[in-house]
Formats: sequence, C-alpha cells, structure tokens
Amino acid sequence: MKQFRKPHLAVLVAAAMALAGCADDGKDGAPGEPGTPGEPGPGTPPPTVEMTEMTNVKVLNFAVEEGQVVYEIEVTDQDGTLVVGLDAAEGKFASWTERGYVLSRSGEGTLGGYGNLSTEGAVLEMGEPGQYTFTLPMANVTPGEEGLLWLRVGASDGPIMRSKPMVVNKPENTHSSTTAACNACHVDYATSSLKHPSYSAIDMEGEGDLVGGCLICHNSVSRADENGGYATNTLSKIAHVNHPENGFERDFSVLNCATCHETTPINTSIAGPGCVDCHNPSAAVGPISPNADPNFDIRAIHGQKIALAEIDTLRTTHKTTLSAPYWDAAVAWESGGTGAICTDLKLFKVEGETETQLDIGALYADHTLVYASAYIHAYDSETDSLIGRPSPFNAQQYVARDDGTRSICYPSLAAADGSYGTQYSVANLVASSRLTFAQTGWVDDDGKDGVSFTNYSDVVSTDYFDGMAAPSFTKESGFERRLAVTNDSCVSCHNSETNYHKNGGYQNGGVDCLACHNNGQNRASKFSGPGFGPMVHSMHWGEGNTKLSEDGTPNSASKLNAENCVTCHADGIDLYAIPNRYMLSRAYNQGGDSKVMSSPVTANCYACHTSDSAMNHMTQNGGEINVVADPMWFTTPTAESCATCHAEGKSFGIEKFHVFER
Repeated sequence: MKQFRKPHLAVLVAAAMALAGCADDGKDGAPGEPGTPGEPGPGTPPPTVEMTEMTNVKVLNFAVEEGQVVYEIEVTDQDGTLVVGLDAAEGKFASWTERGYVLSRSGEGTLGGYGNLSTEGAVLEMGEPGQYTFTLPMANVTPGEEGLLWLRVGASDGPIMRSKPMVVNKPENTHSSTTAACNACHVDYATSSLKHPSYSAIDMEGEGDLVGGCLICHNSVSRADENGGYATNTLSKIAHVNHPENGFERDFSVLNCATCHETTPINTSIAGPGCVDCHNPSAAVGPISPNADPNFDIRAIHGQKIALAEIDTLRTTHKTTLSAPYWDAAVAWESGGTGAICTDLKLFKVEGETETQLDIGALYADHTLVYASAYIHAYDSETDSLIGRPSPFNAQQYVARDDGTRSICYPSLAAADGSYGTQYSVANLVASSRLTFAQTGWVDDDGKDGVSFTNYSDVVSTDYFDGMAAPSFTKESGFERRLAVTNDSCVSCHNSETNYHKNGGYQNGGVDCLACHNNGQNRASKFSGPGFGPMVHSMHWGEGNTKLSEDGTPNSASKLNAENCVTCHADGIDLYAIPNRYMLSRAYNQGGDSKVMSSPVTANCYACHTSDSAMNHMTQNGGEINVVADPMWFTTPTAESCATCHAEGKSFGIEKFHVFER
C-alpha cells in the first residue's frame, strides 16, 4: 500500500470530495428524491493498537456451560484504545462446595478447572475490533455451577502486556475476610515483594479483590487432602498459622479474629475449613456447618483467650483525669523540707451518666493496678510539642488523698542536662500520666500485659524557674498534639491489645509513647531514631529494623512495602505543618555526644534514606543531622526547605513517591 505524507493526503481527500459532487460531464449531478436517502456508509473504523504498556479487560458476558467456560470480553490499552491481535488468555474456576472453594489439580472427584490457549480445544476469537470470545474447556464444570471465576489475558513478555487478574464472578457470603482487612497492613500487595504480588486481583468494577484473587489457588481445602484444592497452603492456613509463626515480630494475636474477619466466619465446625488449621491439622476437611443462631459470633470465643471482652469493658467503663501541675507547700519530704510540684491523678468507674471515683491506692495494694504515676514535661505552646522532662527520674513521691486521688509530686524540677537549664524557664509545663490495670494479677512484665490509660493535663505557665519560694501556676491552654497519624494506625497491625513496654500501648496513634519519645527527651531508642516519628520510621523500615533484634535479622515490618504510608498516614502528610524547629537527636549519634540536634523533616526522612546521596540532597537543601545543639534549640528556626518541592501537590510532592491513598 502506498504511503502518503499528510499534506498530500489532505489534497487528495479534497479532490475526491470535489469529484464525488460532479457528473461525468462536469455538471452538477441531479438532486436526490426527497425522503429517499442513500444507504449510510460503513463509517470510520475505531482506532486500534497491537501493542500495549498496560492491558485492560472488560467482561461483556460469561457463561459456565457443560464442560467449558465462555468469556466475552473487550480489551483496551492504557489509553482506552481497542486492542487487536490478542493471542494469550487464561482462566480458572474454583467450585463452591460444602467444603468451601475447591479447584482440583487431579484425582477422582476433580472439581473446577483451569487452562489457557495451550489447553486442547481452547479458542480465542475476535469479532468486532477489540472484542473477543474466549472458550476454555473445563471437563468437570456443569451448567450454572456456582464458583469463583477468574480471567487474565496478555503475556508478561508482550507485545500485548499481561492484564491484572480479574475475579469475574464470586458467590456472595462465601468468606468473611476482606481485602480492606488485608490491606490494613499490606496496603497494596501488588507492589510488595511478598509471594505472587502479580496475582493481586481486581473485581469487575476495577476495585481490588485481594482475597478473591488468592482464593482461586489457595482454596478452602489443601492440595494434600484427598480430592483437595490447587495449593498446599489454604488461604486460612496462611492467615491462621503462617502469619503468627513466620510473620509478626511482636504484639500480634491471631486470636483477635476481628482484625481479618469483619463479620463472623460462617464455619463453626472444628473439622471444617479454617478451623482445622489449628484444632485438628491432620484431619480431612469436613463440610461447612453454619450456625443458625444470628447472635452467635465465633470471634468472641477466640477473643476470650486474650480477654478482649474484659479489656474492652475496662476501657469503656473507666476513665482517668489529670490535673495541671500546681504547687503544694504542705508536701513533706523524708529527706527534709516541704513543698513540691504535684499533679493529681484520679480514676473513675463510668456507668452510663454516673461517674464514681475509685481509690487508686487501694486498687494498687490489691494488685488490681500495676502502675499509676505521672511526669512533668516542658511544653512549647508555639509548636504544640513536648520538649523534655524536667521532673527528675525516680524522684517522685506519691501522696494518697482521702477521696482516692493519687498525687504525684516532685520536690524540684531540673534540666536533664545542667547546660540546658534555660530551655525550661521559657517553656510552659504539662503533666502526663499512665495508669495500668493488671490482666493476670501482679506480673513483672514491664506493663506489657496490662490495660493502660494515658492522660495529659492542661498546659500552665509558671514563675517557678524564677526562684519563687511559693511559685504560681497559671493555666494557658489545653494540651494539643500535632497528630500526623490516625488513632487506629498502630492497632491495625499490632492487634494483641497489649502494651509495647513501660505501660505504653498502641491505642490512639501511640499517644502513650510521647511521654518518653518526644522532640526533647533525647532518648537513644537503641539508636534507631530520635523523637517519635523518626523512631517509628526507623524501627519499621530503617536501621532500627535490624538493630532491635539480637542477631540483626529484620523484623516483620520489612516484609511490608515501605512506600505505602497510608496505614499510618491515612490523611496524608502536610510538610508545611511540621514546625520549623530542631529536635534533639542523640539516637543519630551512636556512642557520641548527646548535645546534638537535627532538623525535623530531614530527621524523619533520614530514618530510612541513609545513603550518602540522600544525605547530600537533604543537606544541600538546608537539612541538618547532628549539628551542635543550641541551648534554645526548640525556638531556633532551621534552614531546611523540603516542603518547597516535596509538599503534597508540588512537582516532586511526597505523594509521588509514597502512597497515601488506598
């Protein structure tokens, strides 16, 4: 066929149009008869392509017939252009049975089927451009049979690239785990480095169906079972057995079933699918035995073993309050002298609208409580940041009040380091408390097994640091925390309802942790990272990921995709909202001087991005790690300009490198 350049082609088209309007003699042709239009032409054919960078599939129709499955599909590329020349397709069908989903590989009683264009009798035919009929023989399927139907087209080596797996059909109410539950930790399995990420499936609307995509191979019955399924590991075994044994480093309980099961599982026979994973691993899988009682919830039975109901009852029927720091001249010290800075911790039993104060001292004496104490913090009201703890460690004295209140008092407030005394004199003060109920009596376990309540008091200003004999304390505001995570960020994965250590748990976005891990506490945190944010980043994906283990092996978080930040930062990150003030950073100065500080955005990024090139980029844009600390570091502006390019919406916005949406 002769090829024309575009300008010449335009002239030829114009000439053709002129010729079409003239008779042979050069005169105009006769007009047509009114009401008798000519037959319409074939129209312009739609554009098509024979190569794709991404392949999309739309299922127009499907049918499960006698001995075969038929798919009618439309295939387009990344721009929505119809694809011609498709020569690769594969399909699977897992039958829905009384034992759950089964796709057998071989044996008597084979169920379901699978294959591709190499399967004898398989046919892929194109009708209209981009529209295909894929007929896949499956000897064991019957007309109208219920099951999980799966499809994928294209090839991994092109030219028509392989599409995402698609769950074409799935019977309703056949499993109680959800893609959202899996993605709470895994976020986007398709981009992970775990097993088979390319098998992460979508549904007919293009939404993720991770569970359906896994079930097509990891059926309800193991391949090892007689007439079993496609894979040796069932999906329930992966969750029930492999997760706790080979996955989580700490503070995950497989008995907290609600983490994965948003509704109660339908099977209540311990010989049935799922239950047999733990209760009778050597038994053959029996039929599903759904309980007829709509109020029966198998999740609660498992939750009893880790006291989920009792923990929830404690949290919903108790509360603590904490007073702002004040001066009590009557507190006498065993070492001599009187007067102290105190805060009052109260515990209440809540029943409806009624609140009854309980006696903390009595509950502590009978081991109902294992911890009840408080700290005094320096607080920078301009940035809503804790900037240190002037209350000397282990210098507190407990005073029991007649109404059951426990006052935690300090004879004096001092800087953690003598050279930094002035930082507290210009800051405000706030108190924090933790009170912990014992779950199994008195257990010396660093408060890990208890149920903790954390409180932060109102913020006060004071003339205490002016050397007043009877200092005054004036309320300034309520305590505010700049919350960049969500309240359920930590418990999405750490579901055991236990505490991490020192009576600090995972509730409310790790607010417990701030009492020790804040911008000015300058803790080493096993040199993983300073403050709260950098420490969490490092412990999960940075250097702290291996430093926390004795043998240097990575912890479980390394199996998750660090680029996906949405589990913790579901509302995104506003880099402009991060106060432009330094943080103390001894954790980034292993074995060296503690009098160092770092700029905050750089400190968070450096927790994971520790290469020389990354550090050079940060420092070239004003970021600093471990520079000599200014005694008034928390009031000193930094020179880092990270938000200029990396704030959300900017040309190199953080959302272009990290995922903040599911």
